Amino acid sequence: MMAKKILVVAAHPDDEILGCGGTVAAHAQAGDEVHVVVMAEGATSRGAHRDAEADRQALAHLREVANQANGLLGAASVTLHGLPDNRMDSLDRLDVIKLVEGEVRRVQPDTVYTHHAGDLNIDHRIVHESVLTACRPQPGHPVKTLLFFEIASSTEWMPSSSAPVFAPNWFADISHTLALKLKALECYRSEMRAWPHARSVEALEHLARWRGASVGMAAAEAFMLGRRLAG
Repeated sequence: MMAKKILVVAAHPDDEILGCGGTVAAHAQAGDEVHVVVMAEGATSRGAHRDAEADRQALAHLREVANQANGLLGAASVTLHGLPDNRMDSLDRLDVIKLVEGEVRRVQPDTVYTHHAGDLNIDHRIVHESVLTACRPQPGHPVKTLLFFEIASSTEWMPSSSAPVFAPNWFADISHTLALKLKALECYRSEMRAWPHARSVEALEHLARWRGASVGMAAAEAFMLGRRLAG
């Protein structure tokens, strides 16, 4: 079987591990070439006041951690574009789409993983829409499969009355890569929270076990299929 080219497009550093870290590791172990793209910087919107030096240090740390975490999983490359955290709605959408289009041209992926449409986080929703536009099925376009992942503490926090519900119909077996996913999450310890927060390492393991048990596996990551072109 020929190796696949996989592109993961995430909004913030750690989203790629939360959403599909075990699947990334499984692809890498199967010999597939996985490229991770992180669109926004994920650090400068938290404090009440901006501190340029503190922001610079936080961003440098996240860049280092992103490379470390994805290196553990076997990703071939990690690209961080550094768009403004939780402020992507302040950008011209076309500029975001063009960044994604550039990554698609560079990688020529047959499979793309990105955010679900119904997330609470505005950056997640904008990335989802931008990926859909960049991957519209024009003649000769390389992308054959589009899959949308869930982000604990964002996807399940969006009320069902406000956006499409995440109802997974695609599951990836991560029984043998869950330990790697959890180790990669430990790299992002500054982004993780203590149990019983939904974005704790314990909660992420419970989620993987539950998604796996739902389909008869020891552990799984769940996705919604956006599009699949067979043949």
